[in-house]
Amino acid sequence: MSNEVRQLIDEIGSEMERLHAALERRADELLTTGGDPETATKLAKGADAMRDSGNLYLTWARHYAALSEGTAGAADEEDEADFSP
Repeated sequence: MSNEVRQLIDEIGSEMERLHAALERRADELLTTGGDPETATKLAKGADAMRDSGNLYLTWARHYAALSEGTAGAADEEDEADFSP
C-alpha cells in the first residue's frame, strides 16, 4: 500500500477508536449522573456498532488499497482492523 493510503487508513482507524471511546465515556457519564439508563444503554450499543462497522470498512479499505497496487492476495492475509479496548 502506498504510504499516503496507509497513513489515511491508519488515521481513520485512530479516529474510529477515539469515537468509540468517547461514546462509551458519554454512556458511562449518563449513568453516573442519573441520566436515563435506557439512553445510556442505547449509546453503549451504538458505540459497539460503530466500532464493528469501522472494522468492516477498514478491512475493505485495506483490501481495495492493496488491490490498487496489484497485491490483493496480501490484503486478504492482513488482520482485520480491531478497535477492541
